Amino acid sequence: MPQTPKKPLVIVTRKLPDVVETRMRELFDARLNVDDHHMSQAELVAAVKEADVLVPTVTDRIDRAVISQAGPNLRLIANFGTGVDNVDLDTARNRSIAVTNTPGVLTEDTADMTMALILAVPRRLAEATTYLKDPRHHWAGWSPTWMLGHRIYGKRLGIIGMGRIGTAVARRAKAFGLQIHYHNRRRVAEDVERELEATYWDSLDQMLARMDIVSVNCPHTPATYHLLSARRLKLLKPTAYIVNTARGEVIDENELARIIEAGAIAGAGLDVFEHEPAINPKLLASDRVVALPHMGSATIEGRIDMGEKVIINIKAFVDGHNPPDRVHAAMF
Repeated sequence: MPQTPKKPLVIVTRKLPDVVETRMRELFDARLNVDDHHMSQAELVAAVKEADVLVPTVTDRIDRAVISQAGPNLRLIANFGTGVDNVDLDTARNRSIAVTNTPGVLTEDTADMTMALILAVPRRLAEATTYLKDPRHHWAGWSPTWMLGHRIYGKRLGIIGMGRIGTAVARRAKAFGLQIHYHNRRRVAEDVERELEATYWDSLDQMLARMDIVSVNCPHTPATYHLLSARRLKLLKPTAYIVNTARGEVIDENELARIIEAGAIAGAGLDVFEHEPAINPKLLASDRVVALPHMGSATIEGRIDMGEKVIINIKAFVDGHNPPDRVHAAMF
């Protein structure tokens, strides 16, 4: 009687939705992080030494120090996340370890959160909510001059990164009456530009100086680290707002905090931070900053979709097929 093939050892670094973990246990020899603790570098090293497949998340640093100690069985890093800036792709490639991610499934959720921040910051929603909940304050009722914000209709929105998420943001923003502008490595298709009535800027500097709201929707790469540098942040109008639901490293956070404190820009809506989970205290203290704990993709549906993509990638790889979301080709 032929033997049943041995299931691959899949080590998952964080707790995932129950339905995802249950399916993983059915298909693989899955080792789960039941208490959802953040694994230390030593724990990650121990995991890569014995795993056939590692399933990390965006908070795990799978860098050269970790990958270089991988055992001979590790053939796939199936990242639970769209970005792969937490994985050293070069070292993985040199060790013939394939890397996959989960693109596409978080587009609508992240675009929703971006639009929520685009509305929340100019209209002072978080500030108003905090005021009402603070027992030290007594709301005297409606007043024609109290808690005034700014309308977004007719304003210019500059999108940095016109990929899936940036385009989804543009569609939402256009419905709210915003004028769409964008900067991207490549110009989008003409039919998309026509649909969105979007204006393309080859020069990021020129776009920044003219926008009322700037939305960061590009990935974090070596080329986009501090893309919004101190010099570029100074180009913004004093009445401009910044929204970032991409990666904190794209903005020089210390400079952003300084210019907000100085009143050099009107405010910011931030779902991501440069040194998460640490946040510049000046940003948290400012009434003109709406700060969220990296929850742009935090929907039940999105997390389950991510898990299903991870499972499909692992199953395809184990069965000898090319995973649909392979980030780069491993050198076999």
